[in-house]
Amino acid sequence: LQRSQHVKRSAWLAPAPHRLNSGLPMNIGVLFVPQQEAWVVERMGKFHRILEPGLNFLIPLLDRIRYVQSLKEIVINVPEQSAVTLDNVTLQIDGVLYLRVMDPYKASYGVEDPEYAVTQLAQTTMRSELGKLSLDRVFRERESLNANIVDAINQASDCWGIRCLRYEIKDIHVPPRVKESMQMQVEAERRKRAMVLESEGTRESAINVAEGQKQAQILASEAEKAEQINKAAGEANAVLVKARAKAEAIQLLAAALAQQHGSAAASLSVAEQYVSAFSKLAKDSNTVLLPANTGDVTNMVAQALGIYTTLTKPQAVKTQEEMPPAHEEPQSPATTVLKAEQASSS
Repeated sequence: LQRSQHVKRSAWLAPAPHRLNSGLPMNIGVLFVPQQEAWVVERMGKFHRILEPGLNFLIPLLDRIRYVQSLKEIVINVPEQSAVTLDNVTLQIDGVLYLRVMDPYKASYGVEDPEYAVTQLAQTTMRSELGKLSLDRVFRERESLNANIVDAINQASDCWGIRCLRYEIKDIHVPPRVKESMQMQVEAERRKRAMVLESEGTRESAINVAEGQKQAQILASEAEKAEQINKAAGEANAVLVKARAKAEAIQLLAAALAQQHGSAAASLSVAEQYVSAFSKLAKDSNTVLLPANTGDVTNMVAQALGIYTTLTKPQAVKTQEEMPPAHEEPQSPATTVLKAEQASSS
């Protein structure tokens, strides 16, 4: 009796084994179901009910615990398998599958071994999905590949009461020769990118140099233009200043000639210029042109004054017509002498 009581106590306290194990909890009338587990009970060989976690009562001999389903998330390691890609490359690939029992009744009576069924379905789905992709796309689209496998498993396992939560690819093994070709392709791609970057750098450098030269030429032309404008403005100002100075000098000279003994002063200035011009002969050039009467200074001065008198005579006549008549001034001795010399020369 004590031995039987010890066996009953060990049955109550022992953890419930998983499905497909040889030992199942014995029906002793009073059972304690652990959390996150579902015990499927049959009465006289027919499904009766599913025990909830906690205290439960059963009828001995009539009720029997047939299946024990774990409601926790189950992790299944998918064995390594070979698959052929769209471009005829054989790959060795394995993964990890995450499952959860959503309906204990369907998981118990819908399929004999749900874990094995889902594992085989994952392998066949992986082969079919890899056959749709090329080798390059397999590495780039691992997330979409995992999502497609999960969708295919959920569509098939809906009647089994199992839901696939995630599928992750662990390793993808490529044949050695294909791996060498991929490495060569990667090296060639990197060399290509390096050459492209170098050529782009050379182009940018040439563009920057050309832009610099262009800006330098533009600035030089603008500086030259500003220099020419300033030079022209300076020359114009110089011409205006010279013209104003010359005009003032002519006005002063005219005022001086209009004064008394102005003609004598003019004769003296012409004589001095005549002598100064003769003193500079044959200094700048070997060719010398001399007048016939170089020694007759008086005649040369008289001719210069005669030209001046001829040019100023119309202006004097016009001035006399405008001014009222006045008493005549006596002629200066220098004018009398010049008239006598002009008469003798003529």
